[in-house]
Amino acid sequence: MKIMIALTIALLGMSLQARAVDYELPDLDGKPQALDQYLGKWVVVNYWATWCNTCIKELPDLIALHEGNKDGEIVVVVGINYEMINLDRLKNFVAQYSIPYLVLRSEPVSTTPLGPVPALPTTYIINPEGITVAGEIGIVTRQNLEDYINERKAAYERTKITRQPEAEIQG
Repeated sequence: MKIMIALTIALLGMSLQARAVDYELPDLDGKPQALDQYLGKWVVVNYWATWCNTCIKELPDLIALHEGNKDGEIVVVVGINYEMINLDRLKNFVAQYSIPYLVLRSEPVSTTPLGPVPALPTTYIINPEGITVAGEIGIVTRQNLEDYINERKAAYERTKITRQPEAEIQG
């Protein structure tokens, strides 16, 4: 387990602190969607494929995370289908599994604006400022994601308070 954690940190570490706001991909209707539409929110970006059994296994947790944050005020889930697949087949898969969150399409590439995707599933977390702050290769759970985001959210809120301009603090 420690080896897997070290490998994940080594593979994904270089992408942490990368800005994700310029990342744009087509949705299932072909309309370009940019991650910068979610500035101000925590974004969970999950790379997956229809042939990936582990990806399918984690779907209920990602759906539950999305459903638990339906208002989208705190956490948004975005799935990126990372394979060469017929669009109708992809749409049928999304309908079959009742995936309620935004699904974008990407052909596999050597690296993405969020970082490498060495295996599927790979999940990245982007903070409200649009900065990639975490990544995980392999299955994630709703609980892992919520725990991490809640921990980071508290730290993030503390740093926002300490970074107020001096005039506002003295005011």
